[in-house]
Amino acid sequence: MDASLTAVPASPGAGAPPAAGLAPIATAQRIESLDVVRGFALLGIFLMNIEWFNRAFATIDEGMPRELSGLDWLASWFIAYFVQGKFWTIFSLLFGMGFAVMMVRAEQAGREFKPVYLRRVLALAVFGAAHYIFLWEGDILFSYAVAALMLMVVLYGQPKPLLLAVAAVAALGFIPDMTGFFAIAAGIAVAGLLALYLRNEKRVTLRGRSLPVFSLVLLALGALLCLAAVVFWLLPDGPTEPRGPLSVFGPLALVAGWLSWKYFDPAGRRSLRLGAGSYLFLGLAMTLGGSQQHFTPDPLAAFAPAARSAALAPAASQPGAAMPAGLPASAAASPASTASAEAKKPKKTKAERYLEREAERAKRLAEVRDDKATELRILTAGRYGEAVVYRAAKFPEKVAGDFGFSILLIGMFLLGIGFVRSGVMDHACDHLPLFRRLALWGLPIGIGLGLAGSLIAMSHTPGDRTDGWGIVRGLMMVGSLPACLGYVGLVVLMLHSRSGVSRIRVLAPVGRMALTNYLMQSLICAVYFHGYALGHWGMPRAQQVVFVLVVFAAQVAFSHWWLSKFRYGPLEWFWRGFTYRQVPPLRI
Repeated sequence: MDASLTAVPASPGAGAPPAAGLAPIATAQRIESLDVVRGFALLGIFLMNIEWFNRAFATIDEGMPRELSGLDWLASWFIAYFVQGKFWTIFSLLFGMGFAVMMVRAEQAGREFKPVYLRRVLALAVFGAAHYIFLWEGDILFSYAVAALMLMVVLYGQPKPLLLAVAAVAALGFIPDMTGFFAIAAGIAVAGLLALYLRNEKRVTLRGRSLPVFSLVLLALGALLCLAAVVFWLLPDGPTEPRGPLSVFGPLALVAGWLSWKYFDPAGRRSLRLGAGSYLFLGLAMTLGGSQQHFTPDPLAAFAPAARSAALAPAASQPGAAMPAGLPASAAASPASTASAEAKKPKKTKAERYLEREAERAKRLAEVRDDKATELRILTAGRYGEAVVYRAAKFPEKVAGDFGFSILLIGMFLLGIGFVRSGVMDHACDHLPLFRRLALWGLPIGIGLGLAGSLIAMSHTPGDRTDGWGIVRGLMMVGSLPACLGYVGLVVLMLHSRSGVSRIRVLAPVGRMALTNYLMQSLICAVYFHGYALGHWGMPRAQQVVFVLVVFAAQVAFSHWWLSKFRYGPLEWFWRGFTYRQVPPLRI
């Protein structure tokens, strides 16, 4: 959470005493706007997170609860469309900015960067894993650690080691019950693909046109996906499930390949373009996928009546349902008869495929319902040990999922790096017109896209493919990027205003202690709401907002008091010491 805006310690060979790098920088050297924005984002994160200390986390994809009314509905609506998705993106942007600040200062001082940063990422991963297992399932610190590692792949990874790593990790996915390694391999592969655009200057001449390697790869991939989509749509008896994803990702890959070709140069803008492009690519894919699912008919639905009739038919009437009388049991089990039966097995009809798909869907929905019930029971009436075991069992699934989520986070990290490299944040007062445009355009567009989605649906029933929820999620995801930038622009404008709103700088100490305050929020909520502690689970939504404001005001006061006596927040101090392998001075 802390963006590491202080100087990196000198390496042993840098010619300076090691301790010099650990000395606290002067207040004037800090980028105040980053601290203030981080403190503001921490308030938004708290407003969003508190709901999931009073509601099963397994329902996170179901939107607003339908039973809300009055002030509770208004509070839920405001947070859903003005807060949700906008503030973790701000934190991700700030993380990228902190990465760039640390990297730039290390380069300027001639100090080591990669080993120090990898230790920093390792510490963040430990914080995140402990937070997830021992406190709360909604942790994002571990996600940041995974994305920070993948960012190193994007910025420094080499082709051959990356290919070997992808192959080795993918091979592990073939081990029974280890399919999560496929997601990890895919994340590494996509990170390597992004590195092609960012760092590879090689070009390929095709019919007299010079294309960057990245653009050629995307165009070829898009063409193959489009061709596969056409084949699956034309095959009358082929599988129907791949049609939608192929029809979405194929054209998007072609468009992305053309744009990367057109906007490959100058190299100095690639970080910003790749960051925004990769984020919007995923957001548009989700929106188009949801649209395809909503507006196109289910190709197997027409066979539902026949499938139900077949399912209700007596088992004895089915061919081969009963063994002929007098057939020896050994014959039934012989390899020859089994192979013969497999060879003669008729091809599944569309009605049978429909039944199989519906059975699998019912199984998944039942698993989701069981997971909700288990989580609700543990967090409202269970013991703390049960909660730890429950979350520890789910942690491997989170690890695999975070490698996919990391692609989204990398996009925000790269945007943050671009902001710092351009000097926009370091000299914010010289770029106020830019921040004004971000606020005037980003907030209406970003929030407006989410509100447009609310006209389609505000809630979702798991398994319902016709309610348009995929479109809603996509629009909100796309809108979160301009809204995030708009909020950053608004806070910077307030900070540099000559009016009373400049007092927003009171949030700077909260931002300097963001890691401590973030984990403190989770600890307070877990103790206050969970059944194994004080047990106030189920606080109404409007009261949750009041709870957040009271606790956050106390955190502001605590942060000011603490930093008047100490150089770092308590967890920031520990993090810094682990990163630099020296104990930094704590007291001022």
